[in-house]
Amino acid sequence: MRAEISVAALRHNLAVLQAQAGERRIMAVLKANAYGHGMLQMAQALAEAPAIAVARVDEGIQLRRHGIAQPILVLGGFHEAAQLAQMAEWGLQTTLHCHEQLALLEQTAPSHPVSLWLKIDTGMNRLGIRGEDLPDVLARLASCSSVTQPVRLMTHFGRADELACEATAEQITRFHALTRHLPGEKALANSAGLLGWADALGDWVRPGLALYGISPFAGESGCDRGLRPVMTLKSRLMAVRDCPAGAPVGYGAHWHAPDATRLGVVATGYGDGYPRLAPMGTPLLVNGREVPIVGRVSMDMLTVDLGPAATDRVGDEVVLWGEGLPVERVAEHIGTIPYELVTRLTGRVELQMR
Repeated sequence: MRAEISVAALRHNLAVLQAQAGERRIMAVLKANAYGHGMLQMAQALAEAPAIAVARVDEGIQLRRHGIAQPILVLGGFHEAAQLAQMAEWGLQTTLHCHEQLALLEQTAPSHPVSLWLKIDTGMNRLGIRGEDLPDVLARLASCSSVTQPVRLMTHFGRADELACEATAEQITRFHALTRHLPGEKALANSAGLLGWADALGDWVRPGLALYGISPFAGESGCDRGLRPVMTLKSRLMAVRDCPAGAPVGYGAHWHAPDATRLGVVATGYGDGYPRLAPMGTPLLVNGREVPIVGRVSMDMLTVDLGPAATDRVGDEVVLWGEGLPVERVAEHIGTIPYELVTRLTGRVELQMR
């Protein structure tokens, strides 16, 4: 099983998103192994991106060790003095989102001042400094010799993928009210914010999912936004067999063939990260045509109904999602989000750059 990763599609998507962002700069989000696409390879392909964001300190260090020179922001920030020292050593930017981090910063003297993004909670109520605490936090940061001035400012949206919901507009209004008089660059928009909320762009935008050609909005695919899928997940037929009417298929005999048909066994299962709970009827492509999953997904294989007149053969190619079959559509069948599908692939899946 392999995931073919299109560098050309990635660069196309970066250009589309940059056109959407206008003069704002793009910080390409590469957390969770670049959403399953290969963090180092994606960073190398995104040399034109003005900056990169990762989730954890070790991810930023890994990129630095492989020669990635752009500014790198660690979205999760630091949690202990050793991490703060590593950030200073490797020239990583940090997010500060809680009072405990601020106290640690005041008590620590890293080798170099750190470049910092202060996260403001504008209504998501997950991470960030509350508005009423902002003046005190900014005053403490201004007097902290470990911080490069001016501090940058950011927030995160909780419902930007819901275009009819007023929550994002309220978050935007709250952020501007709290920060319009303050110096420092500002960043609000994730993929959904960039594509759906013109007032959310700030100085920087932080696209993640959309970089990989996937729409953050329900009911559409990336191609609806001019994006191209970067990942095409492929496998092969490992068996083709006749199935008589009424015969059960797979563990638990949850599916019985209503009529005589031909079955294809695909060399993919939940051991590769394909969801075990994918329901019968979830589509795959075999030789370019759509066929449904039947029976349960197993650890190493799954079964599809090829149809009684099928001429498919062992070794023929199967596309689980990507070119020709948007991952958004597969996710909708399974009852999950495309983020989960692309990030849950295991180490058994080979990434092939092309």
